[in-house]
Amino acid sequence: MTWRIAVDVGGTFTDVVGIGPDGSAHLAKAASTPHDQSEGVLTGLANLATAAGITLDALLRNTLRIVHGTTVATNALLERKGARVAMLTTEGHRDVIEMREGLKPERYNLRLAPPPPLVPRHMRLPVRERLRPDGSVATALDPASLANAIEAARGADAIAICFLHAWATPAHEQAAAAALRAAMPDAFVTASHEVLPEIKEFERFSTTVVNAYVGPVVSRYLGRLAQRLADAGYAGPVFVILSHGGVAPIAEAARRAAATALSGPAGGVAAGVALAREGLDQDLVTFDMGGTSTDIALITGGQARLGRGREVGGERIALESLDIVTLGAGGGSIAHLGANGTLQVGPRSAGARPGPACYGRGGTEPTVTDANLLLGYLDPDSFLGGAQRLDENAARAAIAPLAAALRLDQDATAEGIIRLVNARMADGVRVATVRRGVDPRGATLLAFGGAAGLHASAVARDLGMRRFAVPLFAAGLSAWGMLRTDLRFEVSRSIGAMPVDDAAFQELESQARARMNEWFDGPVSTTRAADMRYGEQVFEIAVNLDGQTTPDAMRQAFHDRHRELFTYALEGDEVVMVNARVAALGRLDGDAGRYTAPPMPPATARRIRLHGAWREVPVHRFGALADGARIRGPAILESHTTTILLAEGDSAEMDARGWLIAEVPG
Repeated sequence: MTWRIAVDVGGTFTDVVGIGPDGSAHLAKAASTPHDQSEGVLTGLANLATAAGITLDALLRNTLRIVHGTTVATNALLERKGARVAMLTTEGHRDVIEMREGLKPERYNLRLAPPPPLVPRHMRLPVRERLRPDGSVATALDPASLANAIEAARGADAIAICFLHAWATPAHEQAAAAALRAAMPDAFVTASHEVLPEIKEFERFSTTVVNAYVGPVVSRYLGRLAQRLADAGYAGPVFVILSHGGVAPIAEAARRAAATALSGPAGGVAAGVALAREGLDQDLVTFDMGGTSTDIALITGGQARLGRGREVGGERIALESLDIVTLGAGGGSIAHLGANGTLQVGPRSAGARPGPACYGRGGTEPTVTDANLLLGYLDPDSFLGGAQRLDENAARAAIAPLAAALRLDQDATAEGIIRLVNARMADGVRVATVRRGVDPRGATLLAFGGAAGLHASAVARDLGMRRFAVPLFAAGLSAWGMLRTDLRFEVSRSIGAMPVDDAAFQELESQARARMNEWFDGPVSTTRAADMRYGEQVFEIAVNLDGQTTPDAMRQAFHDRHRELFTYALEGDEVVMVNARVAALGRLDGDAGRYTAPPMPPATARRIRLHGAWREVPVHRFGALADGARIRGPAILESHTTTILLAEGDSAEMDARGWLIAEVPG
């Protein structure tokens, strides 16, 4: 057996997990390099080689595959640093992306400025053509009009082709794409039928424009990463985890770049599904708190929830993705005074450079990590196993101006920062659960990422949750999860009416299997789903149709799902199928690996501040806990890469399978 490696790039740290030939798991970290994430990736791989006691060359030459989670697309959207995009569209319809659906974040606030479109109006170029909804031609594609649009698009880095009703037949978009690729061979050309061949013009247009906007950025980055890896001696495949939680080769991730918008957080949800399968709990709330953000998702019955119509940076992406709630709340979140003089935390972050003030890299603003240090929750000498010493004086200097403005002492200010960020994260869990109609109190809060262990008890208590879990592998769990997911390729098609025979799905399955066979020579399975509604409804719901091959069975599956979501079903009403979907899955081999935390010097006790008072509490080495060991709070548990705070009344037990389960009093 050779190495299998996953790399998760976060806003502050890049986590690298490797499963070695003997089945042992190794974790390494490196500072993220936002200017070029591939630099941090190679540094992380070098650190992994050092941790494993081999050279980087030997590591890479004996690696079977590398799976990568990246935030390049997300950052491009949030920071508005994507490509210069031109858009070719049906004459008379160039304002679809700006009119959106007529909805704004404050839909009744007529003074609220609309979000600026990714394509300025003068670069939304009309082409004389038109298809009817049934795919028949109303106006033939005019060559002169197309040539004029192509000439006007010169100078753009990427071109999105969005013709009316192209979901019904792609002929006009295919002709335009061929002409564009011949005339502008260096441009990134993407057509809506290649990205989202489905009904609903705004969703299709918006998703295609996002794909064009981030496509060149993602393609350049992935190409640069592949070249760096090749130069370092790696000759195997690189897979990228996509927003739906499956992985795909670099070429596919670059082609559908919009599908990488939730690439990083998807690994944590995949890890939650894997842990549910291994017996942790079938109902989990994943709570992934890193240096820049916190990602929250719901797992019920051992399965993650998928959704569509996700917005990132205010832009609609209608591709299937995991239902993840992301908050600007992490260890590097900056505390500041709001407009009304009240304490605020985030969403602005100190990031990897300069990072929190206590990192000693030039940061001067107070962060959540600085507050945790002042309250005694972090040991300045054992952060990252002692590889980085935290500067308490720098943290105090950063918090002092904020404390003076609030007329509080520095310790009380630090405690206020922690209470506020905990409240924000608890509200994020409510969005992911209560607003989805799920009571979180019956689930286990799965806390991971470098910072979550310090906040899990408080968040669980705020929500009335009775227990939380922290894996020994917490700081690298998202990367570990990337090694527990499968190759996935999705195809869809708008249908428009029931009854539907099995032929539509069989055609999609053939397409999906053909693409998967290009990537993979192992066994391939498929899943079926559809978007369905009652005839008089104007919205659809997603329905799992695995094993359902007859119209009656499909209708019954829809009735059952509608009843589950809304408590009733109209079994005598007409049922309409809008979109049919098929996903092809290629199962990648490999076990979970066995992680043994590096040894740390013994620790006995430390003074920490709890509820406004200082007290001495025991300190335990997380990685040295024996199976079945029980600890009562208040207490601190430390490893090289994470720290856990047990509050008064908490009772925790180490599970032989590699996680700590903490019971929280009601």
